[in-house]
Amino acid sequence: MTQSTGSAAVIGGGPAGLMAAEMIAQAGFPVHLYDAMPSVGRKFMLAGKGGLNLTHSEPYADFLTRYGPTRDDLTPFLDAFGPADLRDWAAGLGIETFVGTSGRVFPSEMKAAPLLRGWLRRLRQAGVIFHTRHRWLGWNADNRLLFTTRSGTVETSAGATVLALGGASWPKLGSDGGWVSILTEKGIPITRLRPANCGFDVGWSEHFRSRFEGLPVKPAAITFTDASGQEYGQQGEFIVTATGVEGSLIYALSAPIRDTIERGGAATIHLDLAPDWSEARLTERLGQPKGKRSTAAHLKRTVNLDGVKSGLLWEFLERESFADPVGLARSIKRLPLPLIAPRPLAEAISTAGGIAFSGLNEQLMLRDLPGLFCAGEMLDWEAPTGGYLLTACFATGRAAGLGAAEWLQNILDKATK
Repeated sequence: MTQSTGSAAVIGGGPAGLMAAEMIAQAGFPVHLYDAMPSVGRKFMLAGKGGLNLTHSEPYADFLTRYGPTRDDLTPFLDAFGPADLRDWAAGLGIETFVGTSGRVFPSEMKAAPLLRGWLRRLRQAGVIFHTRHRWLGWNADNRLLFTTRSGTVETSAGATVLALGGASWPKLGSDGGWVSILTEKGIPITRLRPANCGFDVGWSEHFRSRFEGLPVKPAAITFTDASGQEYGQQGEFIVTATGVEGSLIYALSAPIRDTIERGGAATIHLDLAPDWSEARLTERLGQPKGKRSTAAHLKRTVNLDGVKSGLLWEFLERESFADPVGLARSIKRLPLPLIAPRPLAEAISTAGGIAFSGLNEQLMLRDLPGLFCAGEMLDWEAPTGGYLLTACFATGRAAGLGAAEWLQNILDKATK
């Protein structure tokens, strides 16, 4: 396979790679996009099953805080292409968006497919050539890009290359972290990949698991204090799984919980199973005469607590605790839930860790490998669900694509002098 040094190779067909390809093609340079899967945008399509949460409408200053310690690294790219820009870009594809009750932004059709179809059509019209079932292997001795395909190994060269290979979550969709060893051998600084927006193991009793696996706990609130004493709080819902807990409420605090487990071997969160009730009101109601009712019936009648919420109390409290209205009310408002370990990286929604920003310039080009740009989830950042992940992938893909186009223009300028 032969490719001109005046063209670009984009490796990875997720949002970051597609956006990089669009920027390079708009600048007038040939683009070849490679993806290991039979089709591009597979994880993007999976995200669309839940409505495709593109971005978030909260005030921009609040939006930036969702990126935690990597906020300063990402801010220049988000300043250049933030939530409002992403909505305008989607509108340019004929995809109108709306703001949900939670502030999250969705396509009006609540689907990823129409957006992806329109985007791919525009990219093909711009001249982008797609090569699927091409898994990147690195470089050969002549510094040409190597790919394995169904027909064997192929090689090519390009004037600029953009890597947008994702993290290591959902490997069956193409993001398997295989690039880590390739870049590590080149001396590129890479922070260890870890699960983000993930569930956690609890170690349920068989009785609890068999009765409540798969059921939601809602409404509920979580409070958590990390090893440094920083407090976190969130209200929403989560799901009981066979091994522990997952869901939006858990994902929102997964980063500090994961970090605490890594440092100390375990973490304890506290559940408020009645966030709309005060502890005093719970105490008063639970103190009403029980009569001949069972404890379960008393909980249901007095404070409307039954099912999985009642099951959580029985899972972690001693039987005699149910006879003390004061202590029981306290436990309903602050039930300790010990978390043993995060679920494996392959099960996580996203990945923490990746290529360190210290190894990249302001255009996301690797300082030690000129002409090689990186974007998306393979960079060392993380964010909660809510549109923050996709927005940063689009923004960094755009920046890398613009950087690659400028690099190609410099090559062209030098060649014509």
